[in-house]
Amino acid sequence: MKLAKLPDRTPVKMNVALTPGLAQRLREYAAFYAETYGNKEEVAELIPFMLEAFLDGDADFRRACRAGGVKDTADAAPRIAEDRWTRKGQDHGGESSRKD
Repeated sequence: MKLAKLPDRTPVKMNVALTPGLAQRLREYAAFYAETYGNKEEVAELIPFMLEAFLDGDADFRRACRAGGVKDTADAAPRIAEDRWTRKGQDHGGESSRKD
């Protein structure tokens, strides 16, 4: 058979705690989405697609995955906090401090 066995498509629910500022920005993003596309979506519906786009757009992450340096384990420590504080050209708020 040409078609490989389909991967597990069972949704995985995760709970996260957000800062009030980030929660507000996500609500603003949902409002912007509604203005842009004329279709109101709840923040919780947008987040999975936002995360997917973020991961797909991270060239370093894609490169590490291709090189086999990233393992998909449930107990892996998140790298976001480390990267946020150590990436060159970024301040402690995660925003770029470079002037383009």
